[in-house]
Amino acid sequence: MKVHDILRVKGNTLYTAHPDEPLAGAVNLMAEKDIGSLVVMEHGALVGLLSFREVMRILAKNGGALGNISLRAALDEAPMTCTSETDLDEVRRMMLEHHARYMLVMDKGTLQGVISFYDVAKAVVESQNFENKMLKAYIRDWPEEEAETPKAAH
Repeated sequence: MKVHDILRVKGNTLYTAHPDEPLAGAVNLMAEKDIGSLVVMEHGALVGLLSFREVMRILAKNGGALGNISLRAALDEAPMTCTSETDLDEVRRMMLEHHARYMLVMDKGTLQGVISFYDVAKAVVESQNFENKMLKAYIRDWPEEEAETPKAAH
């Protein structure tokens, strides 16, 4: 299974923000849309990714307040990326190894989407469920061996 299989099922809705926008506004958008990450773009180019991990770091640093901090001051400037052709097992390995919850999908410098660890886990479970169903159907339809009849003694 490839990343493009996840994007096809997930759809192409992508929420973005400008790096000079206030962090508080981005947090409100993330809460309103029930999303865990926000792509930060400037002049059509990727600047970084904001996730609740970065928000929590800012809150901890500032005694629980967001203040007047901009997205630029809070975002991850080097988020993990893959391509739409990356194998799902490789994505899973990378995300686990780097404790990443989100990965940007980039093809030839163009952002295709964002996948989450949840998206990956869901795809793996669905794939395993399908495989299990096929195996059970195969076993259920297994041809029974005909009982050997004893040969008559001569």
